[in-house]
Amino acid sequence: QTQSAGLPGEVSVKVGAVDPRISLPACPAPQAFQQPGAKPWGKTTVGVRCTAPSSWTIFVQAQVSVMADYVVAAVPLAQGQPLDGSQLVLVKADIAAMPNGIITDMAQAIGRTPTISLPAGTALRTDTLRAQQVIKQGQAVRLVSRGSNFSVTSEAKAINNASDGQVVQVRTQSGTVVSGLARNGGMVEIVL
Repeated sequence: QTQSAGLPGEVSVKVGAVDPRISLPACPAPQAFQQPGAKPWGKTTVGVRCTAPSSWTIFVQAQVSVMADYVVAAVPLAQGQPLDGSQLVLVKADIAAMPNGIITDMAQAIGRTPTISLPAGTALRTDTLRAQQVIKQGQAVRLVSRGSNFSVTSEAKAINNASDGQVVQVRTQSGTVVSGLARNGGMVEIVL
């Protein structure tokens, strides 16, 4: 339950039974743990250990379900076409059984473009969508350097493509290459 506290939706945990043939000494303070790399949801194994008065460890099967809304294509989606809310629908199901990267908030999908064409009913994942580029390689951009109580603006040329919030490199008119954050409207922001 502690591991799944930050997950979206309603979490339920079903712990498998301990084999009744196992005879363990009583433990006043058992400690639950997960193996490194174990998933905190879906079908998983939880370790339980006792350190005093006797030392023992057992492993118990558990099923962690997360009933939550996730985003699905309401209509067929074309590769490279920006998404809007009318093309998407929320569906509620156990997202623990879904692949990693499932999108649970419409805002994470709107404005992005599918990297491949997707049929209606497809659950959207972060790895199947790409943010739209707000800066294109070779584009003239407005470079804004901000510090406490000042702001300096100059012109520059983008060296690479970038989506909003991504790091982009630009070449200033003097030839210096600097990095900043791409912003909508052809702006690159440098916070000093």
